[in-house]
Amino acid sequence: MNKAGGSRIKKIVITGGPCAGKTTGMSWIQNTFEKNGYTMLFMQEPATELKTAGITPMRCSSMMSYQLFQMKLQLEKQRVFERAARDIANKDPGSRVLIIFDRGFFDNRAYMTEAEFEQALAMLDVDREEMLLSYDAVFHLETTAKFAAAYYGTATNAIRDESPEEAAALDDKVINAWKEHPYFRVIENLNGFEDKMRHLIAEIASFLGDPAPFEIRRRLLIDKPDPSVLEAFPGCHRFEIEQVYLLAPPDEEIRVRMRRGANGVVYYLTRKKGPAGYRSLISEGRLSEREYQQFLGNADPSRHMICKTRYCLTWKQQYFEIDLYPFWENRAVLEVSLREADEKIAVPDFLHVQRDVSEDPCYEISYLAQKQVRESF
Repeated sequence: MNKAGGSRIKKIVITGGPCAGKTTGMSWIQNTFEKNGYTMLFMQEPATELKTAGITPMRCSSMMSYQLFQMKLQLEKQRVFERAARDIANKDPGSRVLIIFDRGFFDNRAYMTEAEFEQALAMLDVDREEMLLSYDAVFHLETTAKFAAAYYGTATNAIRDESPEEAAALDDKVINAWKEHPYFRVIENLNGFEDKMRHLIAEIASFLGDPAPFEIRRRLLIDKPDPSVLEAFPGCHRFEIEQVYLLAPPDEEIRVRMRRGANGVVYYLTRKKGPAGYRSLISEGRLSEREYQQFLGNADPSRHMICKTRYCLTWKQQYFEIDLYPFWENRAVLEVSLREADEKIAVPDFLHVQRDVSEDPCYEISYLAQKQVRESF
C-alpha cells in the first residue's frame, strides 16, 4: 500500500457469521460506491471456492491441512488483487479503488485453536500484525441466528450446514478473530434487514470519508435533458441499465438487472416479498453473465424489459440520478437523496421540473414494465 497509487486504494473485509447477509451486502456496496466513482474489485471467499471445487475438510487428511490450503489460496489471491489494484490506480491518476474481500485471512482463526493458528502463521511465514494491518477496515455482519432467528436459513449458500445455535457460536468466534483490528465494526440485527444493509453502507462511507448515503428518496418528473449537457457535467457517471421481471408467485417479486458503466458490466438478482407496494427485500446478489442469460428465459411475458440510461451526479451537496427512457421523447425521471424529509431540493439549473411523482405508483419501474401501460404512453 505504500507503492505508487497505494493511497487511493482501500482494502475492506466483509465478514460475519453464517446467513448474515454478506451476498446482499456486496451488491449494496457495489451499487452505492461504483456510481460514486470508485473502481470496485471483489475477491470471492476462498472457502466457497475450494468447497465448490471439491476440496473439503472431509477429503483432506486433517482440518489443519485444509485450513492451510485455504490460507495459501487467500494469500495468493490477495497478492494478485493488490497488484491489479495498483496497476489500475497507476493507469488512472484520478481513480479510487476499493478491494472488497469476502472474508479475510483472519477468518481462518475462527476455525482453529490459537496454537494451530500460530503454527500456520509460522509455516506460511506470515507476520501476524503485518497481516492484520494489511486490511484497512473490517465490517462484521451479525448472523441472523442472533436476535433474528426466524430469518436464519441455508438457502442462500449451498455449503452452509450450521444450526442456528452453531451459527451464533461461530459468529462470536469470527468477532473474536478480528477484534484486534483498529478499524473493526459490527453491524447488528436491529430494525430489519434493509436497515442493516443501510447501516453497513453508512459505516463504510464514514470510513472512506464520504458523505453518508441518504435514506429519503424523492422522485421528480422533468423535461428530458440533453444527454450531451449531462455528460459534460464534472463528475457525472453514465450507466446503461436493463431490468427484467421474472415469473413469480403473487406475493413475490423477482427481477434481474444488468448495469453497464465505464468500468464494465455487472448483473444482479433481486428478490422481494409482500403485498404489492409494500414489498421488502429478501435478498440481492450478483450474477455471472451466463446466469443472467439463463434467468431471462423465465421472464414474465406480461412485462417489457425496462431499458434506460442513468446519469449520476452531485449538485450543491445533493446526489441525483437522472433516468432517460427510450419510450419517452419529452420527459425523464430524476431521483434525489435527502437528509431530512423537509429538506429543500436544489435542482440543477439546467433541469426543468414538471412535478413531484414520489407518491405516484405510475412512475414505479414495476408499473412502467407492464405491457398494457407502455402502450398508453
